[in-house]
Amino acid sequence: MPSRPPASRPSGRPRSAAADTAILEATRAALVDLGWSRLTLGDVATRAGVAKTTLYRRWAGKNELVVDAVAVLFDELELPDRGSLAADVEGVVRQFAAILDRPETKTALMAVVAEATRDAPLRERIRTSIVERQKRLVVEGRARAAARGELPDEPDAGAAGRAADLIFDVVAGAVVHRTLVSGQPADAEWARAFTRLLLDGLAGV
Repeated sequence: MPSRPPASRPSGRPRSAAADTAILEATRAALVDLGWSRLTLGDVATRAGVAKTTLYRRWAGKNELVVDAVAVLFDELELPDRGSLAADVEGVVRQFAAILDRPETKTALMAVVAEATRDAPLRERIRTSIVERQKRLVVEGRARAAARGELPDEPDAGAAGRAADLIFDVVAGAVVHRTLVSGQPADAEWARAFTRLLLDGLAGV
C-alpha cells in the first residue's frame, strides 16, 4: 500500500529528542532481530518504551519510520581533510562501506528500496532523507579540491548541482553494488582502485 505523507505535527508539548532517538534505535534493533516482514510498530514501541500512539504521531507508517532510522546512520558520514582529493574520496568510500556492512543497514536499505519500487512517496522520502542530505559530502569535497587547485571551479550553480548529482550516483551506486549486491568487501585496496578509476577515468586503468 502506498505510504501516506507525514502528518503535520499538532501543537502542544514539543517532541522529545530522547524518545525519537530511542524509537530509531529500537527500529534498527528490531530489523536485525525480526527482519522487515515481521517488524511492527507495536514491537518498536515496546522496545523503545513508548506508547504506540507516540510512533503514529511522528511517522505515518513502517516505511517512513525505517527510512528515518537508516537516514540517521548515513548522517554519521564525514569528510575530514585528508590532504588530497584522492585521500578524501577513499576515506568517505570506506566509511560508506562500513555503514552498509552493518546488519541493520543491510536489512533496512534493501527492504525499503524494494518497497519503494511500487511506492512513489516512499521513493521521494528516501531521496530527501538520505540521498539529498548526503550530497553535502560531494559539495564539500569539490569545494575543498578546488581550493587546493585539484579541480576547476564550477562555472555556475546549475553545473555544480548536475555534477554533484552525477558524482553521488557514481560513488553511492558503486559502493552499494559492491557491498550489498555482489557481497564483496569494499576494503582499502578496492577503495584505492575505485578512486583511481573515478579520478583518472578509463584511460588511467
